[in-house]
Amino acid sequence: MDKDLFVKVIPLGGVGEIGKNITVIETKDEIIVIDCGIAFPDEEMYGVDLIIPDICYLIDNKEKVKGFFITHGHEDHIGAIPYILKQLNVPIYGTKLVLAIIETKLKEHDLVEITELIEVDPGSKVTFQDLSVEFIQSTHSIAESCCLSIKTPLGVIFHTGDFKIDLTPIDDKVIDLDRISTIGKEGVLLLMADSTNVERSGYTMSEKSIGNTFNRIFRGAKGRIIIATFASNIHRMQQIVNASIENNRRVAFSGRSMESISKLALELGYLYIPEDMIVEIDEIRNYNNENITIITTGSQGEPMAALARIAYGNHRKIKIEKDDLFVISASPIPGNDKLILKVINELFKKGADVIYEDLEEVHVSGHAYREELKLIHRLTMPKYFMPVHGEYRHLKHHKDLAVTLGMESKNVFILEIGKILQINSEEAKISGKVHSGTVLVDGLGVGDVGTLVLRDRKHLAQDGLVNIVVTIEKESYSIIAGPDIITRGFVYVKESEELINELKEIATEELQNCLDEKILEWYLIKTNIKKALERYIYDRTKRRPTIIPIIMEI
Repeated sequence: MDKDLFVKVIPLGGVGEIGKNITVIETKDEIIVIDCGIAFPDEEMYGVDLIIPDICYLIDNKEKVKGFFITHGHEDHIGAIPYILKQLNVPIYGTKLVLAIIETKLKEHDLVEITELIEVDPGSKVTFQDLSVEFIQSTHSIAESCCLSIKTPLGVIFHTGDFKIDLTPIDDKVIDLDRISTIGKEGVLLLMADSTNVERSGYTMSEKSIGNTFNRIFRGAKGRIIIATFASNIHRMQQIVNASIENNRRVAFSGRSMESISKLALELGYLYIPEDMIVEIDEIRNYNNENITIITTGSQGEPMAALARIAYGNHRKIKIEKDDLFVISASPIPGNDKLILKVINELFKKGADVIYEDLEEVHVSGHAYREELKLIHRLTMPKYFMPVHGEYRHLKHHKDLAVTLGMESKNVFILEIGKILQINSEEAKISGKVHSGTVLVDGLGVGDVGTLVLRDRKHLAQDGLVNIVVTIEKESYSIIAGPDIITRGFVYVKESEELINELKEIATEELQNCLDEKILEWYLIKTNIKKALERYIYDRTKRRPTIIPIIMEI
């Protein structure tokens, strides 16, 4: 084999973190990109809406990029596409449902005409000069999830995507273990496998097992049933619908994404509901409460989602009523635990009954447990292994699992974002790093919020703001008005009148000293006032608010 041949694998996201999944597979002349997802901000990222990957490396090599290959339609795998396409316009390959969800997103961003969406069925291949990609039927918590088998000049890279081994899926589309086994027998150069649930022993429960729980809950409910789940989990949605029909309940959808995805799934045939069993939210008043099920967004406690608005009494169309039963049919994404618990507490306070994962089996994971991961390893028998989709501890546990299955530790690679795994005919090694990182989305701004802005926001949130406003006359070097003190998030003026007056006196003294010395350079005056007030405020309060002097001249 040619010693000059190489394959590079570069994660631009999705390793050492939950979400923002995006991986580059590169040969000398071609690049394909697996997934293009978002991550959600933590509580330290004040005001940030979304986090998307930095794709400078792809832009620098855009002539080599053949397209994005999408494993499934979850936000952490497709959410960044509308933002990335504005920088890098290449074709997107995916199954029918994935492309329909992406197209909906592109319409929201007025980007429908910008790129080519190429539908690929499970079992089919997309072939280029150096690389070919085969989509293989998988199972996950969204329909039409796929593994990817990428044929390179050096061998096959097998990427599981997010997966579980569900032998009784709702749509009867079982993961294609036969094809995966065949690929393994032919030889797998590198396995990249989902690590999310590597800490959990045993096997994931089948999605179908939830149906029995729903039927039992529905039979005992006296009022409305309001179920929060992921909008993308169409199989879960179908089971809720089935239980509703069996118990003579009509179904309404609440929440923008829930309404959009359910409509899309109905149109494409992924979701079946008799027409007479669907009602609009505005129509639920026309039916008795015991004949209504509401499927809603907000299973992660998101403040602006429908469930939270119902809990806090801010929803325009749904108010909590006697005998309402709320079901949280999802588990918290890491970091969202506090948000959802606040919503659950609020629902209980308002007199509603709430069922969630700790009380009933109303959710099963879409990610493989340890025994399922072992099976994939045994079927593929890779030469090299790279755990993906997880925080560092997940990747480390997955490495240890691979070693217990007989892999040499030196052939298992835990990568950081931007690091390059380079494979040639003789070895694989981590060699260098490309430009990578995160881009923050805040409203319509993409990338205009960085570490300095976040630092300022954190500072303002922790210690508040003090404005000093003064008007001076330049010709006479005299103070015409002020200084006035305006605070936000520092102290309440009426309760701290003594402190405010002391700050006024210090500001006046510093300002007068500058004027007496005929100093009219604004930056010098502002600096003197700011330093004097910072010292005094810290001595008195042990706080460091942001101080902004404002000088007006007449």
